[in-house]
Amino acid sequence: MSKSTLTAVFIAFLLTSSGAKPNGKNKKQKQVVPAIECEMRAGKINLPEFIVKCPGNCKETKEKVYGTGVFASISSICNAAIHSGVITNSGGKVIVMKMAGQAIYKGSFANGVRSLSLPNWRESFSVSVGKPKKGVIYPSTLVFVHSRPTIVKTGETKDLSYSTVSPVTEAPEAEPSTTTAPPTTTPVTTPTSTAPPTTTSAKPRVTVHKVREAGSSHPYFSSVARQSQSAQGKGPTQAFRGSSVYANRFLPRTNTGVHRPDMSSTIRRQPHVPSASALSRVQPQSERKQHTPQSNPTREPEDRKPPPETSPSREAPAESNPFESGFPNTRGHDSTARAPEISDRTHGDPTCKVDIAFLMDGSWSIGKRRFKIQKDFLVEVSQALNVGVEGAMMGIIQYGDDAVTEFSLKQFSSSNDVKPAISKIVQKGGLSHVGKALSYINKHFFSDANGNRGGAPNVAVVLVDGWPTDRVEEASRLARESGINIFFVTIEGPDENEKQNVVEPNFVDKAVCRTNGFYSLPITSWFALRKAVQPLVKRVCDTDRLMCSKTCLNANDIAFVIDGSSSVGTGNFRTVLQFVANVTREFEISDTDTRVGIVQYTYEQRLEFAFGQHNNKADLLNAIKRINYWSGGTSTGAAITYAADQLFSKSKPNKRKIMIVITDGRSYDDVRAPALAVHRKGVIAYSIGIAWAAQDELEYIATDPDREHSFFVDEFDNLYKYVSKIINNICNEFNSQPRN
Repeated sequence: MSKSTLTAVFIAFLLTSSGAKPNGKNKKQKQVVPAIECEMRAGKINLPEFIVKCPGNCKETKEKVYGTGVFASISSICNAAIHSGVITNSGGKVIVMKMAGQAIYKGSFANGVRSLSLPNWRESFSVSVGKPKKGVIYPSTLVFVHSRPTIVKTGETKDLSYSTVSPVTEAPEAEPSTTTAPPTTTPVTTPTSTAPPTTTSAKPRVTVHKVREAGSSHPYFSSVARQSQSAQGKGPTQAFRGSSVYANRFLPRTNTGVHRPDMSSTIRRQPHVPSASALSRVQPQSERKQHTPQSNPTREPEDRKPPPETSPSREAPAESNPFESGFPNTRGHDSTARAPEISDRTHGDPTCKVDIAFLMDGSWSIGKRRFKIQKDFLVEVSQALNVGVEGAMMGIIQYGDDAVTEFSLKQFSSSNDVKPAISKIVQKGGLSHVGKALSYINKHFFSDANGNRGGAPNVAVVLVDGWPTDRVEEASRLARESGINIFFVTIEGPDENEKQNVVEPNFVDKAVCRTNGFYSLPITSWFALRKAVQPLVKRVCDTDRLMCSKTCLNANDIAFVIDGSSSVGTGNFRTVLQFVANVTREFEISDTDTRVGIVQYTYEQRLEFAFGQHNNKADLLNAIKRINYWSGGTSTGAAITYAADQLFSKSKPNKRKIMIVITDGRSYDDVRAPALAVHRKGVIAYSIGIAWAAQDELEYIATDPDREHSFFVDEFDNLYKYVSKIINNICNEFNSQPRN
């Protein structure tokens, strides 16, 4: 064989061997697509661009979507993808790309999903079909962000054993949706050792905090972790976990240490006195100015040393009272147990953007020492909230016989400024008129002049010693209807013997936004009040669960005025009722949310049902279905007047009044004067004409601009096309107006 032939054979061998793929090592890398749930929001995933797989039937979950084309990051990824047409309701793969926030997100209705409008949000995203470009491999596991990342100053020495942020082991690729990673904003991780550190204190602290669950990394919770693990005998398995339900966790302490005396002359209430009313709580007028411990007849003297064995219902902690010199108890501990400094406190925490009013109990029943405990509690809450213009803004009202604003929402823009302002508050005295205080904040506090930001939820946190001395139900109802989320922190509530003196039984359930335990925190003792800091901050910052926040879907009284004339016919009338049901289904229905009333008209008018008659969605939809077709002439003007008298005259003052008139022909009477009358009363009128309806009458009925409030369809079967249009217009108008 010649030399040239050998060379050719060798080259051929090399080419053949280089093209081989032994053991499949040179195969194209396969894209692993993590699966997510329907409720997963883009903002929860800490990646700039990623691919996910959505399950089927997400449309039925009604998870919220904000925007069109470009969505706010609080939107459901899967429902945004359905809305955009990227996937169908059967699910599929979606590529998500993050982008900067926008000043406004326009809502729309597409592919069976209604998106809402939003004034602004800090982050956006877009969706596209889940087919990666050639050579592009997206992460096979998802990195989730924490709601409040811990911020550690550069160069700060930090004992790793005290960190509350733990690394989470990644799950196998078969279950990528459960994979998490530590937040990128903190370089600190917890070592694998779980042995609790020891302290130099000779005795365990009784009032020490416990740690929230791993991964909760609010700056406040990062600091209290040290206290928790320093308590003798408290291992990680005994840590206080950040559940959203705390109602049953504040149990009486064990019967150890020093107790408050169980003597009829010194207890804070006197149930043995016949008909002990609220007046028994008043401090004598002649002694009010002295502010001595003895000046409060319903409290034991401040300098009294109680005997060691008394009833456990009114306990003090073992050792000494940590509140005598304020909350920070550094006895036997270093100063690092206090809330840490945060590098930028002027802007606040954007994940907790709420406007909060704290209602301090300034009644004489508290006494001097407990009033200071209350102030120290509010200082710690302000530090935990990280007050700032981009996060929580905080104001304080003190109430007694009446209410007074100590400082408004706009007065201080950082926790460091709030602290000295709280320390200067002086107890005003009087009774515990909580109902009066709630009326005050509803009418005066949450206003633009006081710094109410509109886009931030309004929250009122009521601290009350024992129970209110007036009724709260009506005042709290009006406050809730204004969009104020009411929380109650009750300290040392009435025992069985004292319940007979309560002015309004079950006052908490009547006052709070929802009676599900989320809005009420019962505290067994003033000395245990500090334990409420963590759960309270967690709840008020959970904006998704602030159900009383005013939105376009829960702030209306809607009247449907339906044409039941002979020209409609039975079949078409059922189509109209289906349209009414489809519009109604989009709103939040209850006695404090949106209410619906219906009038059917011919020559005459009939009230099918009034506002508030059906206070849940299922009952309301069934009532709509049961409406019987009437048949007769067409007097639309008289029907509008009738609706104004029978429905809107009984509308609630804090509700937006909306009227939707549906007609298929020209009216036998004038519609201009009745329509003008309801417009002047603040009613927003929509007109929907079908077939032979007169265009000029539709424009007279509709609120200006006509193009946003007047619609026409040629056939009854096309009514469905305007369901989303009407909802979007209602929400756009709501979002463009001041909230209060």
